[in-house]
This record gives sequence, C-alpha cells and structure tokens, in this order.
Amino acid sequence: MKAVRYHRYGDSDVLVHEEAETPVPGTGQVLVKVAATSFNPVDAAIRAGALRDVFPLALPHVPGIDLAGTIAEAGPGVGRWQAGDAVVAFLPLDADGAAAEYALAPAEVLAAAPKTVDLADAAALPSVGLTAWQALFDHAGLRSGQTILINGAGGAVGGYAVQLARRAGATVTATASPRSADRLRDHGADRLIDHTTTPVTDAGRRFDVVLNLVPTSPGEIAALAGLVADGGALVSTTTPPPDDPGRGIRTTRVFALSKADQLAGLVARVDAGELRIDVAARRPLAELPAVHSDSDAGRLPGKTVLIPA
Repeated sequence: MKAVRYHRYGDSDVLVHEEAETPVPGTGQVLVKVAATSFNPVDAAIRAGALRDVFPLALPHVPGIDLAGTIAEAGPGVGRWQAGDAVVAFLPLDADGAAAEYALAPAEVLAAAPKTVDLADAAALPSVGLTAWQALFDHAGLRSGQTILINGAGGAVGGYAVQLARRAGATVTATASPRSADRLRDHGADRLIDHTTTPVTDAGRRFDVVLNLVPTSPGEIAALAGLVADGGALVSTTTPPPDDPGRGIRTTRVFALSKADQLAGLVARVDAGELRIDVAARRPLAELPAVHSDSDAGRLPGKTVLIPA
C-alpha cells in the first residue's frame, strides 16, 4: 500500500509518500480502508519531535489521528464491527495513523460514520469535534442560559464549539478574523469580535465560560481570566491557564480523549442536521508534506482532508 511516513523527526521535508506493508489486525483491532484522514496541528508537533517525551513513536511513523473509512477486516475479539462497516475514529497519537491506504484502529475507538455527508469529509470530525465537546461540557460544564466567549473561533475546533454551545442554549461571543465571520454567524454566533482590529480584552463584559483556542502569552491568558465571571470557568486547549486566578474561577487545560460514545453522539448530531462539518480543502494524500509545510508557514486556510489515490 501507499502511505506517508517519516523515518526521523524534523521539518515537513521528512515526510515521504512511499510503499509500506499493509498492516494486519491483531486482537481487538480492525483494518480500515481509508477514505480520508485530516491534518491537525498536533500532527506537525509530533513530527517535529516536540512531543517525543509524551508520545514516543516507533519510526518510521505514519501520521494522521483522524480516520474515516470502511472496515476491510476485523481481528480476533472484535464484537459488533464487521467488514463493510463505514466508521470514523480518533486514533491513538503514539501509534501509526491514517495517512495511508489502510490503517489499523482499536475497535473500542470506532463510531459509525455519518450517513448524511461524504465519507471522506467525515474525517474532519473526530479529534476536533471531541476537543470542542469535552472542553465545553466535560471541563467547562456549559449550561443553557450561560454566556461564553470562544477565543479563536475561526479554526476547526472553534467552528464546532460555536455550534455546540449555541445548540446547548448558551449565548455565544466569538473572536475571529473577517474571513470566518459569515461562517460563524451561520453557526449561530450571537456576537463577533474581529481580533485583527479589537483586542479580546475589550469584550466589555464578563462571561460564565471563556474557551481559549489560540496560543497566548502568560499575560494574555491571565487577561482572559479577567473576562470570566465570578465562579465561572476558563478552559484552554493551548496555553495553560493560571492555577488560581481567584473569584472562584475554575481553570483547565484540555487534552482531548478518544471516546467512542461521545463521537457517536457527534455523528448523530451531524445526521440530524444539528452539527455541520466544515472542510476548507480536499487534497490527495501525496500532498500531505505540502500541507504540513503550509501549516508551518501559517498558510493553511482551514480544515484539510487528505484522500488516498
């Protein structure tokens, strides 16, 4: 099979589109014919070696933590899943991923794929959708009637966070650039702050929840804590928030977990028309090195899915 792999840590030029052996599913695993994977910034961080102490890899390594495809073979001990099932998954970060024609997946991380979208586009859902869900509800405890500020809503996680928060009955303020404004309004954002012209600290009010999705300095994350109402929550997927900013504020840094039941819930929302999957670009898998390069240079326009030939 064809796969994109890297044999050493480094810049995007370590990624090679090459022949690799088709893996064989072991106990509790399935072999999936990949319809698509998607690019995530953490893929680039792992490739560069920045997370080698946290997620040690056996090289060569196949990246791609998001998977959408069709089961080709089920290994021993796999219960409900069988060949022909269309599935999605958030794969383990320390194992080979889905940037290949075939990929292995632990059966316990699988969810049935959405029926109302193209299977390849479904690869844009798992890791970022789960990050948004867990940040909002597992960590922030967002409830109907509350107010939330989503800082950096123009990205993939932010798009899902806006939709999920609005569906939960929250009033949503989102920071983003003008190019994301129409999309976020369509997703239900009640108020937009153009971060290219207005500092987020000029939001003019306090919020029950502040969700930070962009890298910030310690001073900036402390300023975001100042926008949280007494007893509220500050949740960040990037910069660690201050441990105890006072006023009864809870703070958490989010590391998304692969939870099949939550992923199945997101899929159900997609099929019910309550959650939209946004794909900015669809590119051949062979272009994954260029996608990494574009991301490193800040040129990636949004969620990109990679499709094997």
